[in-house]
Amino acid sequence: MNSLFAKAALAETISDENLEDIAEILSRDENAYLREIVENFATDHGMERIDDIAGTNIPVQIFDLSKLNANILPAELSWKKGKGDEIPVLIVMDYAFGEQAYETMDELLKPFDKKASKIPINIQSINIMGKAGILIGHKGDIMIPTAHVFEGSTDNYPLDNKIDMSSLENKGLMVTKGPMISVLGTSLQNRTILKYFMESSWGMVGLEMEGAHYQKAIQVASKIRHSIDENVTLRYAYYASDNPLETGSTLASGSLGLDGVKPTYLITTSMLNSIFAQQ
Repeated sequence: MNSLFAKAALAETISDENLEDIAEILSRDENAYLREIVENFATDHGMERIDDIAGTNIPVQIFDLSKLNANILPAELSWKKGKGDEIPVLIVMDYAFGEQAYETMDELLKPFDKKASKIPINIQSINIMGKAGILIGHKGDIMIPTAHVFEGSTDNYPLDNKIDMSSLENKGLMVTKGPMISVLGTSLQNRTILKYFMESSWGMVGLEMEGAHYQKAIQVASKIRHSIDENVTLRYAYYASDNPLETGSTLASGSLGLDGVKPTYLITTSMLNSIFAQQ
């Protein structure tokens, strides 16, 4: 919502600022009224919000890009509207927690059941951004997974990650690429186990709690049920909320705060530009 609409919505309030600066301003507690302005503007320009009424704590936003004026986009985004029925719709789900990720993704990718017929959803890409513990790097750095390995089992999910690396590199943050481990819980981790995953042939770059669950649901839908394209485009990227091996950078040391703004919007604009280029 902020990436698409904040620049235009706040044009009379905030001028000559890039998207990252605007995002930092919107992140401050005292600027709730600015966030309301952006949401009202977005609602008037093709965004629909689906509030959580089932206790999942996962709100959803749907963006009808046929109603989006490309001229109002910030300089960081580049898009030329397609023609006819080829204009994409964006479905944005808030991040799930643990195995909840499988359930939400599994439901999303099922065909739409309309009485006597089932209508497959023409999903062109699935883009997942999360925050994770980094093993080689610092808070705010970026991890690009090449596989998700589920802790405590032999389950592993290699993936062809189509994230645009060039849009993330040389932006002042370290970008690491490699396998990531999906852990059962942060409280179960210890230095010995983490150093083993990092230094052994596993070569893990980070740990998180949802990747294997998301990828399991995607593979079921694309490779077994065939309810979506077998070669659906996948983009994954994580930013580091902590480094559990570094004193003073663990989860106990506090939240990212404004340090999380830069990687969040780097990844978001990268994914959006790739989606726009794909249509």
